[in-house]
Amino acid sequence: MASDSNMDREMILADFQACTGIDNIAEAITLLELNNWDLVAAINGVIPQENGILQSNFSSEASQTGPYGPHSQSEATAHTPSAPPSSASASATASSSSSPPSSSSPAFCPVQPSRHIVERQSRMLNFRVEYRQRSIEVVLEDASTVGDIKTILETELQVPVSKMQLKGWKSGDVSDSTVLQSLHLPKNNSLYVLTPDIAPLASTSQSSSAQQGSSSQNYLLVISHREAQRDYSLNFPASKTIQEVKRNISDLTNIPVRHQQWDGWPATASDDSITLAASGISYPCHHLTVCRRSSPALTVDQTDECTDVHMVSDSEDDFEDAPEFGVDESEIFGMGSSSCQKSPMMPEDSENEGDALLHFTAEFSRRYGDCHPVFYIGSLEAASQEAFYGKARDRKLLAIYLHNDESVLSNVFCSQMMCADSIVSYLSQNFITWAWDVTKEANKARLLTMCTRHFGSVVAQTIRTYKTDQFPLLLIVMGKRTSNEVLNVIQGNTTVDELMMRLMGAMEIFSAQQQEDIKDEDEREAREMVKREQDEAYRLSLEADRKKREAQEREEAEQVRQERIRKEQEEEREAIRLSLEQALPPEPKEDDGEPISKLRIRTPSGEFLERRFLGSCKLQVLFDFVASKGYPSDEFKLLTTFPRRNITQLDPAWSLLEAKLFPQETLFLEAKE
Repeated sequence: MASDSNMDREMILADFQACTGIDNIAEAITLLELNNWDLVAAINGVIPQENGILQSNFSSEASQTGPYGPHSQSEATAHTPSAPPSSASASATASSSSSPPSSSSPAFCPVQPSRHIVERQSRMLNFRVEYRQRSIEVVLEDASTVGDIKTILETELQVPVSKMQLKGWKSGDVSDSTVLQSLHLPKNNSLYVLTPDIAPLASTSQSSSAQQGSSSQNYLLVISHREAQRDYSLNFPASKTIQEVKRNISDLTNIPVRHQQWDGWPATASDDSITLAASGISYPCHHLTVCRRSSPALTVDQTDECTDVHMVSDSEDDFEDAPEFGVDESEIFGMGSSSCQKSPMMPEDSENEGDALLHFTAEFSRRYGDCHPVFYIGSLEAASQEAFYGKARDRKLLAIYLHNDESVLSNVFCSQMMCADSIVSYLSQNFITWAWDVTKEANKARLLTMCTRHFGSVVAQTIRTYKTDQFPLLLIVMGKRTSNEVLNVIQGNTTVDELMMRLMGAMEIFSAQQQEDIKDEDEREAREMVKREQDEAYRLSLEADRKKREAQEREEAEQVRQERIRKEQEEEREAIRLSLEQALPPEPKEDDGEPISKLRIRTPSGEFLERRFLGSCKLQVLFDFVASKGYPSDEFKLLTTFPRRNITQLDPAWSLLEAKLFPQETLFLEAKE
């Protein structure tokens, strides 16, 4: 089958190229894909059908030069000026749609025109351009350029072309000189403008009042509820009316709009139908106060409402199942003796899902008592996360309870099933229970959106199929590796025993899946533990190698430093030695006639130093001589043999005669400790 499909597409591609004269295969394939390989639509996109596939002025020329010979001549006659263009166009379309295209008999192009013969007629293209909060409609011929669009937008938006970036092209970024026809665009297109070099408010009016009046602005209303001593910080678009604000506050505070008493609205806000932008409130933040208007008795409206409710109750005599459950009509329709009108389970258009669930739980407890399942307070996403994505041992089933006050089964199901001790205990131990009220269409639409996002369109479509009198519903959802699965949908027309059996059946399926998940998780954790231990051992090995390398580098650096110090000391010592050697007086000759002392000095290495000194020479000269040979007096002692004397301890100013080192003496050097 795949080969047949490929062969059909090759034939369509050949016919398309033959009819349009487009030699570039990639371009031809792109145009066919844009039209889902519909040959007629693709040809009409290139050569508009209202002007005929072939122009009448080339019919005779094509009949002479076309590759189909006489066959082309006869078929080209159908498009002569005598035939109306509309009928020719219709006949071409009908023939093309009635028989599939083939390479042997081209139903769409009786001749094969070349590019210079077929003139592509200009098309009108529609562009919807979004810029911040504005939307501009631009209509141009496809012979125009991208720069022409920017020129029009410059006039509309007051944004220079040089600072305008036009995005949204399917072929990527294009230049201002790009011709629209070369982009092969559909008739309707959507683009958007970016101006990164212009501040967000640069093109807006400098008037603050104009900003406040813009429908794109949001107002922060800080509303204080006196009785509850609670503040609500709510964001509203400027297009919201005062009446809509009051309705939202009614949902939050349970104060009907007609009983609300407000402080803080300006004098210009006398009509509840005006918008916030036109009300004259402070922008961007305005403070208001609301409380319940004191009324000692029921108002006329309340009395009428009670009357209307009882009238409806009297008309519902056709519900015959109520006595079987032991519930009277007033209980079924929510008309207890304590109140005439039933408060909604959930406020409409609540921005925060958590607040909506708090209201639902409070109203459920007020109607049916405190013995009920623990409803999860939070979004459906958060409930799914807690039920499905924890440790395998901690996972639970998700029970989604959908309430509808318009169903006659709601009160029976809630009071006798959802509030039964066995059901409450079983749900609390094994399920995460999340609830929602679908009585209002807005809340139902919001639920369908959430279900589509988290469970797929099948679940949302399943909920749509249930009628009002089949509610309430209890959806049992189990988390799986790839996608979440709805195990069971329990309708309102059930009994406690049947409900418990279906819950237990879902629990058996979940337990089997949970055991597999626990086994897989334990094996995965064991593998990860081994990997962590290996990684830790490898890290410790690298750390040890690093410390060893650093110690070696420190040792080498210390050796280099010591060697440098030693060399410096040796150089310094050599310099001192040379200076002392140069400062020594010349050695006297034996026949100078003056007293001469011959000294013989044995070094620690066993060598002997011999030199003649004048008897009048100072001991310092002797010390300098010994130091010039590498034995400074601060490191070595100069001693006599017998009696043993330390010459270095004598006064250096003494002469050799005074030190009794005359006429000759043998000394030896000894290192100091």
